Amino acid sequence: MTVAQTQSESIELERRIELDVGPVAHGGHCVCRHEGRVVFVRHAIPGERVKVALTEAEEGARFWRGDAVEIIRPSEFRRIHQWKLADVQRAHNSGRMPVGGAEFGHIVVPHQRRLKAQVYRDTVARIAGLTVEPEVETAGDDEPTGQRWRTRNAFAVTPSGHIAMHAHRSSTLVPVRNMPLGVPELDALALWDWDFTGVERVDVATPGHGGQPLVLVTPTPQTRTDTSRLSRLRTRVRQAARTAQTELSTAFVFPGKKPTSPVTYERITGRTWVEEVVASQRGGERRFRVTGDGFWQVHREAAATLVDAVLEDAAAEPGQVVADLYAGAGLFTAYLADAVGRDGTVLSVEASPQASRDALRNLHEMPQAHVLNGPTDKVLGSWLATPETPIADGGVAGASLDTVVLDPPRAGAGRKAVERILALAPETIVYVSCDPASFARDLAWLTAGGYRLDRARVIDLYPDTHHLESVTVLRRG
Repeated sequence: MTVAQTQSESIELERRIELDVGPVAHGGHCVCRHEGRVVFVRHAIPGERVKVALTEAEEGARFWRGDAVEIIRPSEFRRIHQWKLADVQRAHNSGRMPVGGAEFGHIVVPHQRRLKAQVYRDTVARIAGLTVEPEVETAGDDEPTGQRWRTRNAFAVTPSGHIAMHAHRSSTLVPVRNMPLGVPELDALALWDWDFTGVERVDVATPGHGGQPLVLVTPTPQTRTDTSRLSRLRTRVRQAARTAQTELSTAFVFPGKKPTSPVTYERITGRTWVEEVVASQRGGERRFRVTGDGFWQVHREAAATLVDAVLEDAAAEPGQVVADLYAGAGLFTAYLADAVGRDGTVLSVEASPQASRDALRNLHEMPQAHVLNGPTDKVLGSWLATPETPIADGGVAGASLDTVVLDPPRAGAGRKAVERILALAPETIVYVSCDPASFARDLAWLTAGGYRLDRARVIDLYPDTHHLESVTVLRRG
């Protein structure tokens, strides 16, 4: 039985149990107990008593999952959910499933941040065995509702050609006509009125400071192999873009033959990249080119906020050698290169070929910044194996690293990369993370390898969701 079938049948049967809500856990759910079994409950708040509609409840399972669909004893921090389609109580009462992605929308924003700090603290204690009290920060002046901050959004497409989102842990599609978490420029595109028949996915980049949006359209496999269908889709997208109220770019995305193969882009209107403007308080204003669906922080003020945190914590000085790992389009690299000056060196390491090409463009006026394309652990291994290799050939020319900055994907750096960072022995490590569990795992290895945790911050870059960003500083010795 699939997750979608389990959820649909649970809603239909209305199998409900009454529970006291325990602490929040990583992933956005709260931990409850029913007759000795753990039940992970979404859309609740610690301290409440709720009725839970079970969505996954096999008798032999170690734990169950469910949604809080009736609040018996509400928390003082509960509010009306800020997005109707994501409101689980409205959804269950109308016999449908809520969309995923705004699972904290029923909690006032200040308490969301307290819960995220608790998740970071508890996860680090449980996995890394460390007691940490993180500082809690925000990115810019977010709306009190927690809305209108997201600059990168992805949508599925219904068979009838309308953009949609998935219900939580389900293949069920829910058509949408707005995206409350998105910046206002997203709704202005009115993509729900476009005909996306023959499309499997739509990605939208709406730059945080008003740059030209980019709509990326991934045709279905059937459309990609049918010249006539693809041509008709191309025409529809071009016409919709030209009649839009704002100037925008559009492009096709064609996946590679293998999951690891790079995608290719075909321009339809405008260009296949966006320009992002970053206004850092510590490092000033810089512009970055980001191609297609290349990685960029999704909150409109996230890039500047993280740059300021990294510059403060790295405290790079002129002449130093800094490694920026998982560097993407060169965001941190550019500002760190300014900090170390022409006599210093910043090694910008990124596995994505397209992101590295963007970094070369973004850093071309900074000779102290060197872009190295390749998997992080392999690049670090080459530095250890042949430390005298010239920087121009991808080495470190015998230099010691003063600082390592790393911002890995959700899976974290992993043991091999961490072991090689330890072997390189930088004085300072600044670890930027979007996942407290993988971070805590890596942190345990780093502290066992001789580093001490010096400072920890939790930055709320994802209001109304359970996601959190952290910036943690470690020093050697």
